[in-house]
Amino acid sequence: MKYFNPNFFKFFDGLSKNNNKEWFEKNRPTYENEVKAPFRKLMEDLTAKVSKDLPELNRDVSKSIFRINRDIRFAKDKSPYKNHVAGILSRIGTKDQDYPGFYVHFGADEVMVGGGKYFVEKADLAKIRQEIYYNNKEFKKLLNDKAFKEKYKTLDGDKSKILEPAYKEFLKEQPLIANKQFWYWAKLSRKDVTGDKLDEILISYIKAGIKMNKFLLKAVTE
Repeated sequence: MKYFNPNFFKFFDGLSKNNNKEWFEKNRPTYENEVKAPFRKLMEDLTAKVSKDLPELNRDVSKSIFRINRDIRFAKDKSPYKNHVAGILSRIGTKDQDYPGFYVHFGADEVMVGGGKYFVEKADLAKIRQEIYYNNKEFKKLLNDKAFKEKYKTLDGDKSKILEPAYKEFLKEQPLIANKQFWYWAKLSRKDVTGDKLDEILISYIKAGIKMNKFLLKAVTE
């Protein structure tokens, strides 16, 4: 299905050069009609289409779309607006840091889709590492899953410089045990975003990550 036309990127290209309230208000109709409304529709459709596999997903997409306004209270960069639109498929919306969800991001500088667990508390990190250690065969199978490998290649994230003694030898077998984050992502093109198969493309990426997300969720909840 087609959601966006070239005015979508024209808006963000303009915003990147004129990140101020005066320009934004002048171009608000474009934002409302060519960015905000179709992105909301896209998030609604994505949620509906993957809910069979992930029935726990939040259905109120107003809670799943990040505000375009930046929080500049403690930022050196006082630009009032983000140069992208983004949303997350999770259990409770944008504030959900516990659930391994999916992230969609379209903007002037970057077009991407990803998933996994970006925010990992100390207790959850211990659980995920333990799950990988005791179920490395299953973990490697997920990493080598044809769809996952084709779409994302591997897991990304910051790594610990120092590991628990129990994992030091295991590190040789599974380097990802050192990760402090467990997320994956892939770049898309502007042509993908303005094309008529955007939902199909995104669904293929989301479905490629579901098994990995479920592994991470099981690790922190069981």
